[in-house]
Amino acid sequence: MPRLLLILIALIGFFANTACTANEFRATPISLADQVSVGDVYAGVRLLGALRLTNAKINNLRLCGLSGLAWDEDEGLLYAISDMGGLFHLRPKFDAQGYLTGIQSVAAYPLRDELDRPVRAPYDDAEGLTLRNGDNQQAGDSELLISFEVKPRIVRYSPTGLWRGEERLLAPLRDLRNYSKSNQALEAITLDPHWGVLIGTEAPLRQDPPGQIRIFQLDGRFWRYPLSNAPKSALVAMEALPEGGLLTLERAFVAPLRPLVISLRQTRLLARGDAPLQVTDVAVFDSSQGWLTDNFEGLTRYRNRRFFMVSDDNCSAWQSTLLVYFEWLPTDPAPALH
Repeated sequence: MPRLLLILIALIGFFANTACTANEFRATPISLADQVSVGDVYAGVRLLGALRLTNAKINNLRLCGLSGLAWDEDEGLLYAISDMGGLFHLRPKFDAQGYLTGIQSVAAYPLRDELDRPVRAPYDDAEGLTLRNGDNQQAGDSELLISFEVKPRIVRYSPTGLWRGEERLLAPLRDLRNYSKSNQALEAITLDPHWGVLIGTEAPLRQDPPGQIRIFQLDGRFWRYPLSNAPKSALVAMEALPEGGLLTLERAFVAPLRPLVISLRQTRLLARGDAPLQVTDVAVFDSSQGWLTDNFEGLTRYRNRRFFMVSDDNCSAWQSTLLVYFEWLPTDPAPALH
């Protein structure tokens, strides 16, 4: 996509956001590329709908800066967390063909600390989200697991943002000095049916080789995960599959007028060892190739092999909150977008 066109898209997004009052919530269907429509196949995914969400206020919390998603099958809710400590309940809407057409704002809660106070900086930078008991045919027992940057930790929460305690995290992962930067800590978290809670850092730890991060279990054992070759690619989300394996989300950002590359990739967690995991691309969305991309950071499995991913607009009028719904296909049936 030409750079001038990217600038024009940013300006359109800016005026679209500022045209709405702070209390309006709107979800507008959008196209991610001129050559690809809803229902079309691209690389290893089928696109099933995309929405642009307005920067609105819900229960006095701004719906912006969304960095983590989790689907609760028992409650029929899509949870989203913001990096300002907000927790949102959303309900997606689909048409008769199963395509995403809208989303309903249901509720919003501030994440709270152990003293029942809303979290404040620097403790509010929630990044990764996963769910316990979200698909056990029993309502009312869901528990959220949220990973944080700046003050690295994993906290258990109720669906209404109440603090339920912390997961035990090894001291080296709690020490921010071991990370490349303060905002490149515990970005990704998922709950694997075999390996348990898994966490991934956004960028390599200080002592690790470039281009390779580690995916940790809570006891400190880990796998080595090679990042994409896209410049400055970083792991921002991952989702475990019931049958095993991971779908991972990487974002490669260099500068505002350089291509923004979003990669969906897959890997299987075999026995641990020094050898890096085998990671392959599922679909790569490159803004220089005609894709409308943004700072995608959240990923969750909906049903079967269907997923949502969301972009973090950094609560900036120059960016957009995009919610994308897609199906991960078992093969790669189509060539790349031209």
